[in-house]
Amino acid sequence: MHRFHRVLRGLVGLLAITASHAAIAQDSGTLHKADAERVHGSEPVYSPYANRNFPTRPFFGDTHMHTSFSMDAGAFGARLTPRNAYQFARGEQVMASSGQPVKLSRPLDFLVVADHSDNMGFFPDLFAGSPNLLADPTGKKWYDMIQSGKGADAAIEIIVAFSHGTFPKDLMYFPGTPGYKGAWKKTIDAAEEFNDPGRFTAFIGYEWTSNTDGNNLHRNVIFRDNGDMAIRVEPYTVYPPYGSDNPVDLWKWMAAYEDKIGGDVLAIPHNGNLSNGLMFPLVEAFQQELDEGYVQARAKWEPLYEVAQTKGDGEAHPSLSPNDEFANFETWDKGNLDGSVAKTPEMLPHEYARSALKLGLKLEDELGTNPYKFGLIGSSDAHTGLAALAEDNFFGKTTPQEPSPERMTATFVDNQSTGVKIMDWEVSAAGYAAVWATENTRESIFDAMERKETYATTGTRLIVRFFGGWDFTSEDALTRAPAVIGYSKGVPMGGDLRSAPDGKSPSFLVMALRDPIGANLDRIQIVKGWMDANGELQEKIYDVVWGDAETRTPGRDGKLPPVGSTVDVENAIWTNTIGDPELIGVWTDPDFDPNQRAFYYTRVLEIPTPRWTAYDAAFYDIEPLPGTVMTLQERAYTSPIWYTP
Repeated sequence: MHRFHRVLRGLVGLLAITASHAAIAQDSGTLHKADAERVHGSEPVYSPYANRNFPTRPFFGDTHMHTSFSMDAGAFGARLTPRNAYQFARGEQVMASSGQPVKLSRPLDFLVVADHSDNMGFFPDLFAGSPNLLADPTGKKWYDMIQSGKGADAAIEIIVAFSHGTFPKDLMYFPGTPGYKGAWKKTIDAAEEFNDPGRFTAFIGYEWTSNTDGNNLHRNVIFRDNGDMAIRVEPYTVYPPYGSDNPVDLWKWMAAYEDKIGGDVLAIPHNGNLSNGLMFPLVEAFQQELDEGYVQARAKWEPLYEVAQTKGDGEAHPSLSPNDEFANFETWDKGNLDGSVAKTPEMLPHEYARSALKLGLKLEDELGTNPYKFGLIGSSDAHTGLAALAEDNFFGKTTPQEPSPERMTATFVDNQSTGVKIMDWEVSAAGYAAVWATENTRESIFDAMERKETYATTGTRLIVRFFGGWDFTSEDALTRAPAVIGYSKGVPMGGDLRSAPDGKSPSFLVMALRDPIGANLDRIQIVKGWMDANGELQEKIYDVVWGDAETRTPGRDGKLPPVGSTVDVENAIWTNTIGDPELIGVWTDPDFDPNQRAFYYTRVLEIPTPRWTAYDAAFYDIEPLPGTVMTLQERAYTSPIWYTP
């Protein structure tokens, strides 16, 4: 009876509590009615990271890697294959073609093996003694030369024949031949083997290498697709009758692939600085006047431009931007690709990205489409299979330029007929493509490239955010999550701003965070280009936010003093005792005219650090040649944000 009464009293008490909506004590504490209503209601989301659908990190990679499958790379001694290139990029240690072990400080997130389409796969087959090559007398002669220790002489003969159009047709790996088909299949198989969605992306691609008269009009073609689609075509080549040196014909090949196969491809030009004025035409291209068809096709198929790589920086030129104290960076301006024609001043406006972005505004005004509305990336163009682009781990552009005491004094181009000479020390340790994608997959990274949410680096892995809009305020720079504000109030790098609201000027939120194992930051700049009321093209550079701001202020001329340098060149070391590890700020255009087309992009500069030449000089204990550059300021360039009235 006592137990029954205790249970009854408990039930009565519970009913009384429930009826009065009083608190109920449980293992999780006391539940009050107000708490229950709040947790079961629709309160605002507390976590700033929940329900995000925008990119939260940049992925770093290289869209321009050559292996032994490339004709010139093989001739110069490269022995690494596409498989080796992917192994290295994802963080594995490999043996370089020069016999040295090499490894990255950190794995890359993605890689495109982009071997030259013409004669793809010839050299590996020659070294292997492929029967189809040995059956030809010239092929047998070259093979015997290699076997007898005269590989260098054979390589020179092969390169000369290939460059001058005297290469035996029976030895040429044209599309449709077994050797060519085999090389393309091996390229695809390697990408399929190493593609690991979510961890590492191995893109399928190739380089189309238009080089008529030594003028560089090269493009890297990248597939969004998997191997089952890419294998249904063969790369487009330059040599007739299977190809053409005209980019318009490449775009037609790309259109045919998408129409017939249902795939998705894009092309990335590079090294306009070696095109001798042909990369960014304003009036005509290939003896044909620019028309609506040309500008529309180029805008569609070439959303990006490779602005930083081993053969010189392509952002700006000091003679085109005399007021830009940082324009003379890793500049190659002596001639075209082979040095057969020396550079002249009138060529320069059609060779550099900043100038091209301005020319695009003029063409848009005239033809209705901006063909140079491209985003920016960096990549290597290394012909070693090694995306080793850090200054202290630079394995050169070609195998002879892999680390050795000789590369500091050797020549890269020496055309005695024109006097054009480029030294090996002038080759740059650059660059990387940074892509703001939602995940590390072919589809996500490719889509980010198409929408131009990308930036270029010269080999560093610093993080850069850049947003433009009409309502950013200085308080927005106080956030620790700038992307939340950036995407909600504006557009990211690669985006567009349309007609300005009455009385408003565009404002920009910029942020940079140093490479975790790299150098502090000097400054963030915004580069503006526009077409004025008279149709003239203009540019101006604004320092937005900078390091050591407590002690470093602009002078009366508006110029920001140099950040200084901590580099000990002799020992190839520096300290992060100057500059800042991160910078963030909001800038509003003080010179805005709502009736004028314009673009804006961000340039981020690190503090000075040792160049690869300083590391070589210290490691090998050698004296550099007079004039050798020993320090540099690594940098990043974002894709622009365009304003169109």
